[in-house]
Amino acid sequence: MTSTAPSPAPPARFAGLDGMRAIAVLLVVVYHLFPPAVLPGGFVGVDVFFVISGFLITSLLLREQLSTGRVALGRFWQRRARRLLPALAVVVVVCSALAWIVGGDVLVDLDDQVLGAATFSYNWVSVAGGGGYFAAATPELFRNFWSLAVEEQFYVLWPLIFPLFLLLPRPWARTAAAFVLAAASAAWMGVVVSGGGDVTRAYFGTDTHAFGLLLGVGLAFLLAPLAGLQWAESRVARDVTGAAGVLALVGLVALAMLPQSSSILTFPGALLAASLLSAVAIVAGVWPGSWFGRAIDVRPMRWIGDRSYGIYLWHWPLLVLAVAAFAPDATVATAPAWIGLGVLGATAAASAVSFRFVETPVRRHGFRASVRLLATRLRGGPGARLRAVGVALSGALVLAGAGTAIAVSPDETSAEAAVAAGRAALEKALREAPAPIAPTPSATDAATAPADIPGDQISAVGDSVMLASAGGLVERLPGIDVDAEVSRSMWAGPEIVDDLDATGRLRPYVVVALGTNGAVDPSTLEQLADTVGPKRNLVLVNAYAPRDWIPGVNAELAAFAEDHRNVIVADWSGAIAPHEDLLAGDRIHPGAAGGRIFADTVAAAVDELADERRADAADRADRLAEIFSADLTP
Repeated sequence: MTSTAPSPAPPARFAGLDGMRAIAVLLVVVYHLFPPAVLPGGFVGVDVFFVISGFLITSLLLREQLSTGRVALGRFWQRRARRLLPALAVVVVVCSALAWIVGGDVLVDLDDQVLGAATFSYNWVSVAGGGGYFAAATPELFRNFWSLAVEEQFYVLWPLIFPLFLLLPRPWARTAAAFVLAAASAAWMGVVVSGGGDVTRAYFGTDTHAFGLLLGVGLAFLLAPLAGLQWAESRVARDVTGAAGVLALVGLVALAMLPQSSSILTFPGALLAASLLSAVAIVAGVWPGSWFGRAIDVRPMRWIGDRSYGIYLWHWPLLVLAVAAFAPDATVATAPAWIGLGVLGATAAASAVSFRFVETPVRRHGFRASVRLLATRLRGGPGARLRAVGVALSGALVLAGAGTAIAVSPDETSAEAAVAAGRAALEKALREAPAPIAPTPSATDAATAPADIPGDQISAVGDSVMLASAGGLVERLPGIDVDAEVSRSMWAGPEIVDDLDATGRLRPYVVVALGTNGAVDPSTLEQLADTVGPKRNLVLVNAYAPRDWIPGVNAELAAFAEDHRNVIVADWSGAIAPHEDLLAGDRIHPGAAGGRIFADTVAAAVDELADERRADAADRADRLAEIFSADLTP
């Protein structure tokens, strides 16, 4: 692959890039380890990495092409493999082995995740499997590898496309072409997201998220001719670019402090803004004679920047493992600060060890030479031989653990399995005994019903917790009509109950369990009660989940029931709290035994409400009798 286009060669090392890498990885790490208040938009650090990668790789290609007249693709890809694969392999093997030790949901789809990492296609594997970067409750061990896949695909494709850009006669034309493609990628992300599209598809997609890389490409073409220009090294130019760099960093931090949305304001709005600010900071850093580049390349930042790749690789899987092992009631989005601090320390240690003993030797000597060095150690003195044998045995054990973890990885989480089992039980019950359509009750029916209410008098509306408990409900209350689905919230309750009423399916006792997936508004409960009406009875099932809104939900339900005569709360939270072992790994969805507790709790609340209504009816009858007797007394 050759070209003779003359242009000044970029320098071998750029000032400021280590500092920018450090800033990028710190934004991402803080976003993940200390959510949600510190840097709710810290994921924009990934876009900083993209711009750096696009700029650096293109600059390397330009320098090689200008110095040798060609780009040796084999050597280029070999250098990339030496840089990326050793640390990646170590993280995958070690964390997979640790996942086998921890067990549970951290093993879910581990085989697909490792396949995606090994084939540089993790982003597309995750999209195809329905994974989500922002679905924090899903314990996807290597979820952060999506961005590495995007970069690795760029490393494979861009050197092949690079000669086409060199056919353009002027640097400004090459820059313009790269910037136009970047704008097209950002616009395509906006199209995918707009209209309620799939945010994860837009975020993970190489096509929709290539704009940062392409901005870096354009930047490399733009800055290459500056080398050696006298005016570029003037004091005014240095001061102006330095000030622009400072403002760009301030803007990046400000963006990272903004909360995300699922609209084009974030995708691509905030991401594109972060990419543009990163481009400005890179210009300020690499500008000839720049003071800004030296300022952000101070020793601590260079230390972090040198190890930023390892830090990025290690921090997320260690967080997932730590939460599963030490804070099972939490999720990665609600992990306590002490977990974040512990993972931060472990990440720093692991990345430092990897950088010194794995990444640096392979990058300097290559894969085969590094193996020969280990073999030489085995032939050394007793001490060196003992250490080498210990390392080899430890590696073999870790590999065995990783292989076992991959072999036994399940295809679904314990929560998904619980929900699937409940759905199957419900479908079986409907096939064997289709639920009859219940007549609309009269006020007298509701008041004089027997205390032990059968299932054919109950309509149940719920979310995935009720769906997971469906087996227990149809067993405990045969004939119950269950309408439950995943991801429902209380906002959907009034409409669902209204539809049941309109089709004649709404029974005298209406059970609603919709408190798991978000806050509850009193006005929504009022709408629900109005739809149920005074002739029926409403049972509100409270919620149990490691979510910060749950206490507020349960308080609202209790207060509402206190103020309404035909409403009662089924205390699922109190019933399941002593039996957390009967819940799935997410500490939300019950298994078969937990579903029976859910059903018993619902049945007890229905019977208690029936007793209250019967007692109320008896009191009214006694008062009427007293009034009638008084009227007859002369």
